[in-house]
Amino acid sequence: MLPELKRLIEQMGKDRGMEKETITEALEAAMLTAARKKLGQDVDLEAHYNDEIGEIEVFQFKTVVDKVLDPETQISKEEARKNLDEGAEPGDSLGIKIETSSFGRIAVQMAKQIIIQRVKDAERDIIYEEYKDRKGEILTGFVQRFEGGSIIVNLGRAEGVVPPAEQIHRETYKRGERIRSYIVDVKKNTKGSQIILSRTHPSFLKALFEVEVPEISEGLIEIVSVAREPGKRGKIAVQAKDKDIDPVGACVGMRGSRVQSVVQELRGEKIDIIPYTNDAAKYVSSALSPAKVNRVLIDEENRTMVVIVPDDQLSLAIGKNGQNVRLAVKLTGWKIDVKSETMAAEKPEGETDLIKLSGVGPAMAQKLMEQGIKSIAMLAAVEPELLSSIPGIGEKTAQHWMEEAGKILEEEAAQKKPVSGPNI
Repeated sequence: MLPELKRLIEQMGKDRGMEKETITEALEAAMLTAARKKLGQDVDLEAHYNDEIGEIEVFQFKTVVDKVLDPETQISKEEARKNLDEGAEPGDSLGIKIETSSFGRIAVQMAKQIIIQRVKDAERDIIYEEYKDRKGEILTGFVQRFEGGSIIVNLGRAEGVVPPAEQIHRETYKRGERIRSYIVDVKKNTKGSQIILSRTHPSFLKALFEVEVPEISEGLIEIVSVAREPGKRGKIAVQAKDKDIDPVGACVGMRGSRVQSVVQELRGEKIDIIPYTNDAAKYVSSALSPAKVNRVLIDEENRTMVVIVPDDQLSLAIGKNGQNVRLAVKLTGWKIDVKSETMAAEKPEGETDLIKLSGVGPAMAQKLMEQGIKSIAMLAAVEPELLSSIPGIGEKTAQHWMEEAGKILEEEAAQKKPVSGPNI
């Protein structure tokens, strides 16, 4: 009949996917702790799992001597020859089996705690090894609980965490609800393994398209660049390896089915799919979609573009609070200054409208221009972090200026918009 401990070890191995040696090592360590609690810290002890009898055996080692001075570490030659080894000689080290049932209740409880902890540590190591090479994958799990603003996700044998910074603003989840997310990182620390998940990472958008569009996963279409303002809008630039493939059409899908699947997963985030080209002017013009572009002035040295659009397209090109042009900047890597035809004709070269912003005088306007931010439109398009990194500009000021710039642009675009007359 299979001994109980042996059966337990086999069952733990199956249930938790652990090696038998890992479990027996934990048991041996636990029994040693219990033995030291009972016999003292200075005694020489060893523990071994005996697979034949399904038992953890604990041995206390004593040195054979002619005259015993310390009974805890020594044994007389006479007693050793009588009870342990007939050929024992002084200096030999002999193991005496300890009856483990003699360990007290507290010692046994401590041993149980060590076993539990060792098993947890081993499980964490297994999880780390399983997930460490899976960064960039999409996982589906279920919301298990909430901790300090983070979402703890049940992934089956493992748990993932979606920190507040990786959650889409205004998205809410309930316990038990299905959630898809992107593996940003897998960390190993003193508390164990931690799988960091994200729904805001730009590569999450890329990975979703890889799932929905077979041509991408097959390598026929490449996603060159991704830009996102999570929960609001995203842009991806795509190109085909084969000139006979329409990369934009493939990503949109029949009647928009593929892109709609991504939009639904991101709970309504608008997605623009842009054809990539090495022609920088065409690429930036496409990135400002859905706005139409009349012409582009390129400054290669400073990697800056002045984009001129029809008066009635200015609002569309800039987007609400500068969102459209800001995403185009992220997508293309070019600094973009959007102007309407009227604005381009009215404003002399070298003049800036930055002084319209509250708190921006000639000196600050000059400082901004030296950083490549030459207009309100360009300021609305930069990242707040970039703006606040300029000496003399704090995070709150940067955020305030960007919001103010967006409002000024919207007002100017509204003033330039032609008024439709009545139908005759």
